[in-house]
Amino acid sequence: MFDDKIMSIREETHIIVLPEMFSTGFSMKPAGLAELMDGETVEWMKSIAAKKKSVVTGSLIIEEEGKYYNRLLWVLPNGEVGHYNKRHLFEYAGEGQHYTPGTNRFITSINGWKILLMVCYDLRFPVWARQQMTEGTGEYDLLICVANWPDRRIHAWKTLLQARAIENQCFAVGVNRVGIDGKENYHTGDTMIVDPLGKVLYTKTDEEDIYTCTLDKKIVEDVRNKLPFLADADHFHIIK
Repeated sequence: MFDDKIMSIREETHIIVLPEMFSTGFSMKPAGLAELMDGETVEWMKSIAAKKKSVVTGSLIIEEEGKYYNRLLWVLPNGEVGHYNKRHLFEYAGEGQHYTPGTNRFITSINGWKILLMVCYDLRFPVWARQQMTEGTGEYDLLICVANWPDRRIHAWKTLLQARAIENQCFAVGVNRVGIDGKENYHTGDTMIVDPLGKVLYTKTDEEDIYTCTLDKKIVEDVRNKLPFLADADHFHIIK
């Protein structure tokens, strides 16, 4: 299914974003679903990245040294793989009883853009996403968050994506699943692209979609130059 959807993309594409746990759906049974870093889905992501000459990103259930991670992979066309382990585990559903939390943020770069990667529940914790000033500007230009965020809390999803974009003066891309999961939780999707002023550039509700958007980094630079709010931000250190 993902092969068909991704290979149907005709536009020039630099990043392909898939939802949280896209190969299984969100699950509290990692022992039966986890893969290793040389497993079938990781190899599939490498193959797709090479074929499309694009970065492919999305989260999987990964087992490593006897521990399970909700791991967001960043797969380059040359086969290199970076990753971010979800920091904030969703204790309301018991995620922390089955998975190990990450300890480090992951900021990557492509074509002059710096990108912060996050997974679902991370979105509720503004300190984890907060820009620190480096060399007179923010640490990143684009925030990507992949999710399995249910319909009954979708207002929070939409509001928080806009808030993270506004307060960090960056673009925010939130990619959420659609449909009913194995626990009868309904997901409307409401995948969104938000600009640094909080304006929604794209959203889709209650249906699957494949959408390509070209982002203009000059918009980030103009917003930060005209409204230099990041310079007034609090300085802090995250204790892991």
